[in-house]
This record gives sequence, C-alpha cells and structure tokens, in this order.
Amino acid sequence: MRNVLREHFGFHDFRENQEAIIKNILQKKDVFAVMPTGGGKSLCYQLPSKLLNGTVVVISPLISLMKDQVDAAMENGFSAAYLNSSLSVDEVYSIYRRIHAHSLELLYIAPERFAMTHFYETLRAVPIALFAIDEAHCISEWGHDFRPDYLSLSSIAMNFREVPIAAFTATATAQVQEDIIRKLGLRDPYVVRASFDRRNLFYRVEKKIDIEKQVMKFIREHASSPGIIYRATRDSTVTLSNYLTKNGVRALPYHAGLSAEERTKNQNAFSKDEVSVIAATIAFGMGIDKSNVRFVIHADLPKNIEGYYQETGRAGRDGEPSECVLYYSAGDAFKIRFFIDKIEEEQERATAEAKLTRMIRYASVNICRRRQLLDYLGEKYEPQNCGTCDVCVGAYELRDITEDAQIVMSAVSRTGQRYGRLHVTDVVLGKGTKRVLELKHDKVKTFGAGKHKDKDYWRAIFDELIVQELLVQEGDKYPVIKLTQHGTNVLFDNETVMANMRPEIKAEVIKKVSRTEAGSQFEDYDKALFECLRALRRRLADEQNVAPFIVFSDRTLHEMCRHYPTSINQLLNIAGVGQYKIDRYGDDFIEEIKAYLEQNPKMEPDIP
Repeated sequence: MRNVLREHFGFHDFRENQEAIIKNILQKKDVFAVMPTGGGKSLCYQLPSKLLNGTVVVISPLISLMKDQVDAAMENGFSAAYLNSSLSVDEVYSIYRRIHAHSLELLYIAPERFAMTHFYETLRAVPIALFAIDEAHCISEWGHDFRPDYLSLSSIAMNFREVPIAAFTATATAQVQEDIIRKLGLRDPYVVRASFDRRNLFYRVEKKIDIEKQVMKFIREHASSPGIIYRATRDSTVTLSNYLTKNGVRALPYHAGLSAEERTKNQNAFSKDEVSVIAATIAFGMGIDKSNVRFVIHADLPKNIEGYYQETGRAGRDGEPSECVLYYSAGDAFKIRFFIDKIEEEQERATAEAKLTRMIRYASVNICRRRQLLDYLGEKYEPQNCGTCDVCVGAYELRDITEDAQIVMSAVSRTGQRYGRLHVTDVVLGKGTKRVLELKHDKVKTFGAGKHKDKDYWRAIFDELIVQELLVQEGDKYPVIKLTQHGTNVLFDNETVMANMRPEIKAEVIKKVSRTEAGSQFEDYDKALFECLRALRRRLADEQNVAPFIVFSDRTLHEMCRHYPTSINQLLNIAGVGQYKIDRYGDDFIEEIKAYLEQNPKMEPDIP
C-alpha cells in the first residue's frame, strides 16, 4: 500500500481515515465514508486498483468531471478510461475492447450507463474488483441533490455478491447516511464519518447591498486567484460575468440554459486557467474537480446548508488557504420562500422550509460560522474561537441594542404594522418621501428618531430583530413587518436586547486576517518563483491537453517554492511528486528552479 502511495501519488503518509478505508476494501468489505471535499476520497478507490484483481468501476454523477478524473489517474500511472455520451462510437468500442481485455484498472461511468442492459452484461462477463460510488448522497431523497438515476445502483449488491462496494459522499446527515446504506444494500459496511472541519477555509458573511460592485471589490483584492461565484438564476450569472469582463476580469458564465458544448467549453477554460472566474448556478454543482480554487462567493442565499457546505468545499481542495464569502439580504430568503410555498406535497414543503430557516440563521446570527456548519452536520466543535471566520476574528462585538431596537419596533407599531421594512426605515431615518408624507407618517413620534445612523445600520437592526423573533415578516409579494409577542414585551417592558454587531473600524482587520492569519498553519513561499513554476505548469498542461492542477497542485508548487529542489532526489521529497510525474516533468521543473536561483543568488535553498 505504501509503495503504491509513494510511487503513484507522491505521498509518504496517508491522510486521516484513508489507510483504514483501503484496508477494508482490500479485505473485500463494503465501505461507507463521509469525507469532506478535499479529504482524499479518490485515492481510497484508486490505490486499491493496483492491488486487486479486476477493474474498479467508479460511478460518478457528472460526465463533466470524468475527463479530469481520468487525466489525473493517468498522470499518476493508472490505466483509466471513462464511458459517457461525449464519446464517439469508435471511442466507445475501443473502451469496450479494453474492458474485455482486462486492461483497465479504473473505469468511470455515469449511473445511467450502469442501468443499460448491454453494459450490465459486459460487467458480468469480466472481473470487477470494486464498485466505488461517488457523491452517494444522490441516491437519498432526504439529501439535497437527489437523482433518480442513482436508484438503479441498488441492484449492485444483489447481482455482484462477491464484489465490495465503497460509497463516498462529502455531505450526509445521520438520516441521509442511513438512507444511503439501506438503498445501496451495503453489507455490514465499515463506516467512516470524517470531520467536516475544513481548517484552510475562512468563512464570512457580508450584507448584500450592491452585489456587482461588492464582488468586483473582492476580486480586485484577490488578483489572479481562481474562484467560483454562485448565483441563483441563469440571467444573473450572465449579467455578473459580463460586468466582470467589462471591468477587466477574465470571467465566463455557466448554467443549464447554455448548450452542452458551451458549458464544456467554459468549464474547460476555467479548469485550464484560461479564465480566472466562473459565475455559475448550482448546475456547476459537482462538475468541478479543480484543486486550486482560492475563493467561493455566494452572491445569493443558498436554499440549504448541505448545498452551501458542498459548494464552499470547492475552495481549497489542495489544502491551501481559501475564502468562502456569502453576501446576504433578507430579500433573497423571500424569493426562495415564494417557490417553497408552491410545493404541493406538505412534508416536502416543510422540509424545504426548515432547511431554509437554518440557512438564514447561519447568515444572520453572528456566532462562529464554523460551529454553525459543523453543528448542522452533526459534529460538535469544541474550541470557543475557530480563528478562521469573521465572527471569531473580531468582526463583531456584543452590544446592547435595546434603544435602537425600541426605535424600530416603535416605528413598526406607530405605522400600524402594515408596511414593509423599506418604508419603516424611511420613517426611522426621517425621510420625507412621497409615500411617507401621503400617509402622514412624518407626524409619528419616531419619525427621524434614527437619523443619527445610516440605512445599512438600520437594515442590520431589522435583520437582528427578525432573527431574534422580535419582529416577523408576513406576506409573499409585499411582505409587511409586525411585532411578535416577544417584541411587544421588549418595546413596552424594557427588556434588554443584545446582539453581535459589526463595527466599521474592523473592515480592514477582517481582510487582513482572512488572507493571512487564517493560513498561518502554512509556511510562506517564494511568490516570484511560484509565478515562474505556474507558467511552466500551464505550458506543460497545454502540451498534454490536461488541466494545470493535474500536472501538480498549487500546494506542491508552494512546497517547491519553499525548498527549491534542484535534483531528482530532492524533488521526490516534495509532497505530491511521485515517480510517474518525475519521469514526465521532473527535469523541466528542476531546470526552471535552477534558472531562477541563478538569477536570484541571494535565495538560500532549504532542502527537505
């Protein structure tokens, strides 16, 4: 096992849980593993293919992933192929010949392919070493990404009794886990629930005000870093992509309304670093295996925490520091609720509503973001301060907001609890708008009581009072603000209201911490050399027609930029550099590093 790990993957040690999972697979036991994105799932089923007799069949939901997965496996010295609808008839026949010749160690297919009778008969006629089911949560109707095609996989255990099944997912509550194991018919599986804590990810939430300008500002602060921006609608991905392009950012859209050809073209451009940003709907979903995504932005509120966690998990798959930013406004929640209310089945509607409520709580309650995510996923987070979210690094401070809460609630009460938050905010700010004057709300006692603060501040107070259930918004198209009984008690009985509020002076601190201290567990590296090696990697990747991160990950390049290896033996000590990649790329990288050191003689190599 360790020889294969070192020779093919370039690692000296397994990550947590990998060794135990592989040992169980080699003993032909079924496995169910919940491992976070970037936790090393693919190694768990790729490595055994070198030690077992037969082909490992990997079932993956999106054909857009398969080429990168197969390219990566082949770069590490595996005989691998994929079968999907993107191939020509001749290419399909060629792969069938390789299957019958027993010359494939890894075969990637979609669940629809497995359901085809002729393909099923092909598998019955050849030795199969393992069925590896990726994104296994797709089989569960309780999960966030149910796919009916996955239900056909329930026949594997019955029809391939001697073949072990390993099911993997990055997100599964206890309920979803039980459902997956039952539907796949896993036989006394070895179960792993790895920690969902991604220490290299920095989480933060910002108020959504002018989203295009906010996103543009963030990207300028992260120049040349690859990132994904999730949006709720197809039109908004195109609008944002166009806006970014006009402002000098290399960006492309991705959504289900594009042709298959254009989606593939845009995704490949992103994977190959031809563009730095992709603006996407959740159609981008699981269709990205790029390891060096440095940020994921949600420009609209996600529908649930499972989807949010999985989407943010596309940042920092290589283990390097990355950022996850959610821009939140209460209006987003109302848009989602509008569609939830149209769900006819009562239980389905209630489940969707409950999941949205937890998502809103994450976005609006200013307590440790990491603790909230892990708590939802059934994991207790012990530290009081995670050090890698906006709340824990001091973006907020606990304050008594009783007086301001009473100003808002009094304005709601005195205007008859019949108006929306924008109108009530105008009253609080003392704005003599046409509507305020027509309704004579300039005469109420609280008119102008809040003019000492700006509109954004009062928006934050509204959000806080709604989260604390002192106020409630009712109605779909034109929601109005009303007092709850708890709010009435605060207003008339002088109960204290405390809240974590963001002081303006902390803005620069947050930016600094999220980009530096959040990655303090990682050493610094020579950034000038990194740019040289990144350019070399891009050139070599283009020659091989693969994505650059498949040649070497950013993490591997960063390590080269700390230790300056100038020989094959030194390069072999770099994590992620195995013998197969040494044979293909070793000389090129050594020459590049030597040339850099000659031009920069003051650099002192730190050889591992």
